[in-house]
Amino acid sequence: MTLDKHSIQGLAAFTTKTLPSNEFEKRMLNAGYFEVGSAPGQGGRIKVWWSHDEYPRVESIYSPNKNLVLTAYHV
Repeated sequence: MTLDKHSIQGLAAFTTKTLPSNEFEKRMLNAGYFEVGSAPGQGGRIKVWWSHDEYPRVESIYSPNKNLVLTAYHV
């Protein structure tokens, strides 16, 4: 759980180690990001990729039930 250790261009800095998925997604959409894909991750987690017209792509890692975002970073 390292969401607070990464910064995403166009978003305010995260101050918590995880974030409810609905809050994270709202922030991403408000900043102009859009979801472009997803895949299974390690330990049952879920990877979700986000794209933006100006910023680099973002990979986010969700909990297995997709209720929490554990981390997100530019790739």
